[in-house]
Amino acid sequence: MNFNNGNKNNRVGRILSIDIENNAAMAKVEVLAQNQRQYTDYFMLMKYQGAWKIVQKSYTWKEIPKQGNKILFITSNQHTYGNTNLNAANHFAEIVIAYDIFRKNGYTVDFVSPQGGAIPLGYIETSNSIQKAHLYDTDFMRMLKNTFKPTQINASDYRAVYYSGGGSAMFGVADNKEIQNIVGQIYGNGGVVSAICHGTAGIVNLKDSNGKSIFSNKKITGFPDIFENTNAEYYKTFPFSIDKEIIRNGGDFVYSKKFGNNFFITDGNIVTGQDPSATASVAQQVIKTIQKN
Repeated sequence: MNFNNGNKNNRVGRILSIDIENNAAMAKVEVLAQNQRQYTDYFMLMKYQGAWKIVQKSYTWKEIPKQGNKILFITSNQHTYGNTNLNAANHFAEIVIAYDIFRKNGYTVDFVSPQGGAIPLGYIETSNSIQKAHLYDTDFMRMLKNTFKPTQINASDYRAVYYSGGGSAMFGVADNKEIQNIVGQIYGNGGVVSAICHGTAGIVNLKDSNGKSIFSNKKITGFPDIFENTNAEYYKTFPFSIDKEIIRNGGDFVYSKKFGNNFFITDGNIVTGQDPSATASVAQQVIKTIQKN
């Protein structure tokens, strides 16, 4: 938050990075202003007499995309499978493939996680040109290091949400009330709810304004138990089975018995994909569904 003579000036900001070397530092800050501009401020600081002082400042700015051109990615902060030492991560390809498609079609993407800040990444393939390009894109990676907290999100800004997958997606997302409220508002306003693979775990508790599951009597897919090693230690940490929980809450869980064949389902304003192979199709279907509304 910026201040002027001790008064708030209705700007919302977040620190993107701080690099410190001895008594010098460089900070990068993103600020959203009421004049529909997004500023990026660069501060050069020096430590003098035990306190940091700003010695130089510069900035750039761009117009904030108009309402209706934003999509919210929902990710997880979970680094392990449950309380074990087994590493868990957000699926990098499921993030960057969808992100790339949305961006190329004129959409702005924001990232949120239950706790905000950095999220763990895995399943990275540098042989994939899109993944490699984003892995070395410092601005993109900075967003994943500084995801928004739910309290920083204004639901009315978004036309769709996208739950990415990976083992991390099984933890901390589905039971987060703040995220549920955000998605509920977006869906209630005619927005699209989408998920890929284990990301479908995030939607299991979503309800409409009448307290009914948003996917009741709708076809939903996600990563089914037939592709899980249900005897493995990682699976034993799962708080629930995705397909069983969707069914328990009134959904019609469907899936392909063949892994990796781009299986996805669109039912009303809900778009879901079974596994990573459907990531691009889910993103494209989200765009088509937005354009229909």
